[in-house]
Amino acid sequence: MAITTPRPDDAGPGTAEAGGLPGPGGLRRTLSVWQAVGLSVALMAPSMAANINPQGTAGTVGRAVPLAFLLAAIGVLLVAYGFVRLCQYFQHAGSVYAFVGATLGPRTGLASGFGLLGTYVFYGVVTSSATGIFGTAFLQAVGIWPNPPSWAPFLLAGVALLGALALTIAPAKRGTTVLLTVEGLTVLLILVVSAIVLVRLVSGSVPAGAPSPDAGLDLSVFTVPPGTETSAVFLGVVFGFLSFAGFEAAATLGEEARNPRRDIPRAILGTAVFGGVYFVVVTAIEMMAFGTDEAGVQSFIASPSLLGDLGSSYIAGWVGDVITLGAAISAFGSCLACVVGAARLTFAFARDTARNPGRASGLAATTAAGTPALAAIVVTAAMALVQLVCAVFFDAEAFDTFLWSGTIGTLILLVAYLLTTVGAIRLVFVQRKLAVPRWQVVIPVLALVVLGYTIGRNVAPYPAYADGPAFWFPIVAGLWLLVGVVAVLAAPALAQRAGAALTAAELGGLEAVDSR
Repeated sequence: MAITTPRPDDAGPGTAEAGGLPGPGGLRRTLSVWQAVGLSVALMAPSMAANINPQGTAGTVGRAVPLAFLLAAIGVLLVAYGFVRLCQYFQHAGSVYAFVGATLGPRTGLASGFGLLGTYVFYGVVTSSATGIFGTAFLQAVGIWPNPPSWAPFLLAGVALLGALALTIAPAKRGTTVLLTVEGLTVLLILVVSAIVLVRLVSGSVPAGAPSPDAGLDLSVFTVPPGTETSAVFLGVVFGFLSFAGFEAAATLGEEARNPRRDIPRAILGTAVFGGVYFVVVTAIEMMAFGTDEAGVQSFIASPSLLGDLGSSYIAGWVGDVITLGAAISAFGSCLACVVGAARLTFAFARDTARNPGRASGLAATTAAGTPALAAIVVTAAMALVQLVCAVFFDAEAFDTFLWSGTIGTLILLVAYLLTTVGAIRLVFVQRKLAVPRWQVVIPVLALVVLGYTIGRNVAPYPAYADGPAFWFPIVAGLWLLVGVVAVLAAPALAQRAGAALTAAELGGLEAVDSR
């Protein structure tokens, strides 16, 4: 998929090539393409995801975890096409809210943006919980906290949220640099361990202490196990989408990138391609190393840290501890990205629906550094509240909040992706706002098929969720979306002001292009 721009040298409206001058909304254009990549990669958190997400998929599809991740990768690449095209035309801190609002109408935009905000909030719970889980496991393994109480992961989760809030209020340039550096080092470690494990699998030199001493190269991981329905793979695909979620986070930096029409699409597509290759390869190695028989699959599901276990058994005990620490750092980086994305979405809502757009106050205000501080405080408090409710009223452990919030957030996200893809089709192939060959409409149409089938398979037949807390996952996701729809219908004036703001942003962007 080639990335083209309306004008090669265009940097978008309000661009300040030097000095980071404020754009029209008060945010500063100081970020490079690598810093935009940093936000997307950090929110996707490949280090954390590779250690803790595949277990959920294995519970549904058995050994075919890599197949589920491959299908998720294809779906994400198809969805990425829509984001790329929309980012070539719009630069807006509201991401999905702006894209859908400008193409399908402000009411739909506000509702879909509220959905994406819900995803960021629930994913903030996911990633802070993971920080607590991995952090506690590391402290216990190295003897710093030999017998941590059950509330220890929640304590570290709270510390992670406070740290993410502090780095969000600091200039975004500093925060995204931290994200990219931390995640890059952790991913490098995982790739090294994966390569060593793969060599030992191919050469037949599997150590005796490995999860499966008889493990070896086995491509059956890309086939559906006997007795498993092919459609059931799409139940596991949800955890694949959970792993990829965040690849589009760079879209929220459309008003802060130096060259948004070029850099944001590149960041989104590059992150999606990297994630596709990374997750498919790493999950295949993990599954083969644990063993593809029933015992191997059960051991895989029970593992608290897949690569930590493999690092300890295939290389050395200390390697597992290092990977566990790396996963904790990765989870914190993702938590920071969740707060950054949620804060900018909240800021965009408040700014575009304000009665007096020329007077930035409250959630629409930014600091002297150009960051939406109050919006960041509000969304962080919402994440902490979800943690508190789960722990106090539902007696949840940290791993419960991870799984519950991850599933709910992903179901909401798939709906947001679907609406964004419809908006891209309308912008590019109906309104013809970009010069794109008509045959490419096949790409977003296929994205709609994958998203629609995945959502349908995970909601119906509903008895699939009849056991335990999972019964409430689609209900909570649906209620969050319903609240957004009701709020928009009950306050039409908000939609009118948002529509006017989105129209002004679009016209301003076009004028900036024409004036160059």
